[in-house]
Amino acid sequence: MDAILDILNELNPDVDYRNRTDLVDSRTLDSLTIITLVSELEDAFDITIPAVEVVPANFNSLEGMWKMVERMRESGL
Repeated sequence: MDAILDILNELNPDVDYRNRTDLVDSRTLDSLTIITLVSELEDAFDITIPAVEVVPANFNSLEGMWKMVERMRESGL
């Protein structure tokens, strides 16, 4: 999870990612940031994140992102 936190802090270090659960809903992460984040996560974890996974539930919190990454790793994507 720390690797995801590092990526998020590179994108915007002024956000408390550990405690926020509304990153998309509050527009803290906008669509362009999410596109960048998806690319960074794919590179960092050697996964592919399908478009159907790019939904608020997977990006509203650090925990949601971690669970999505784990699912992608387990499924071999």
